[in-house]
Amino acid sequence: MREPDPQLLASLFAERRVLAVSELTERIKDLLEGEFFDLRVQGEISNYKRHHSGHWYFTLKDAGAQLRAVFFKQWNRLLRFEPENGLEVRARGRLGVYAVRGEYELLVETLEPVGIGTLQLAFEQQVRRLAAEGLFDEARKRPLPLLPRRIGIVTSPVGSALRDLLQILARRHAAIPVLVAPARVQGAGAAREIAAALRQLNRRSREPGEEIDVIIIARGGGSAEDLWAFNEEQVARAIYASQVPVVSAVGHETDVTIADLVADLRAPTPSAAAELVAPDAADLRLRVADLRASLGRVMHYDLLRRRAELRDLTESRGFAETAGAVLALAARRRELEARAAQALGDNLRRARLRLAGARRGLEVADFRAPLSLAAARLAAGSARLAGAAARALERRQHQLEMTASRLDLLSPLAVLGRGYLLARDGQGRLVPRAAGLRPGQPLTLRFADGELGCRVEEP
Repeated sequence: MREPDPQLLASLFAERRVLAVSELTERIKDLLEGEFFDLRVQGEISNYKRHHSGHWYFTLKDAGAQLRAVFFKQWNRLLRFEPENGLEVRARGRLGVYAVRGEYELLVETLEPVGIGTLQLAFEQQVRRLAAEGLFDEARKRPLPLLPRRIGIVTSPVGSALRDLLQILARRHAAIPVLVAPARVQGAGAAREIAAALRQLNRRSREPGEEIDVIIIARGGGSAEDLWAFNEEQVARAIYASQVPVVSAVGHETDVTIADLVADLRAPTPSAAAELVAPDAADLRLRVADLRASLGRVMHYDLLRRRAELRDLTESRGFAETAGAVLALAARRRELEARAAQALGDNLRRARLRLAGARRGLEVADFRAPLSLAAARLAAGSARLAGAAARALERRQHQLEMTASRLDLLSPLAVLGRGYLLARDGQGRLVPRAAGLRPGQPLTLRFADGELGCRVEEP
């Protein structure tokens, strides 16, 4: 019988090395990420979630399986549409292993919808969102002025759209001032410049004498990518917030942008926008002439009609009766005026006679005796008043002298004049008794003619 191979036996019974979970996960991570680093995966989005950090998390699934996916902020910020559940997409990226949970997931770098263009999907999503907010409501859209005082234009300063606009505006009505706010109309940052130009024209319009009655946003034709700036949300909101009516003239007649939907009026081309906002001066002159002629005809007809009505009234029986009543009232008025004037004259003459009689009575009257008697009475009353005042003054003076005498008797200075003195301690308090004094304590002695300081000594 053949002997078994010792090395084979040793390998069969050798103890296999135990792997830690993290070590095994790390090996799987190296294998998967090294093998699947450039993938194209197609599936339906479900469980989509936008994290507050800006990352997007979702699951790609088909009929037989599902795959977790994450689209980090530094990549998804370049995407023009937003994923939504049920959308079929094609993702490009690589596999990654989340070691903490032992799960693998697709790290997405680009994403595009299946069966519909990226820009078309982004456009449809933007339209649905802004329509839900009411930005496209017809009720808020304003009519254009018949004859604007000033026209604002937002467009590229080097594009053909601006040349077409200025030529047509000058041809139709050269007297209307035009203010251009330049902005890029395609490429990165174009939407921001368009919105800023709109806000600048609105600010300018609020200045006295700088009123702008209509603004045209214009751009020539181009691809969907070229026109995309006019689909950006910040442009839509700037148009919605504009206090001045906005006309959108972007691309050709077949091109429709979100700016067209928000604007107060959509023009198929920039040239058509100029035709819409600026009335033809010649047409206006003809219209004014027609209105003047029509007004003259209406006034002439109205004058003839009123003359006929006046003639009918003057020839009617009622007018004759009314005229007779008016003449009678006029005669009555003249009679009353004459009677009033005569009565006023009579009253004036009587008043003059009374005044003359009073004047004569004053001239013959003698007032000297009454005046002398009144003067004597006045002198006697003055004498009595002076005597009473003198007697009252003497009584008051006597009372004052008596009061002063009593006060002088009560004054401590009078007591000091009789040989007494006042002693005060260092705090100015009177010292009534010697029992409370200490040897060396300072005192102030008040005499009738002054003060003297001293100290207490033992007896």
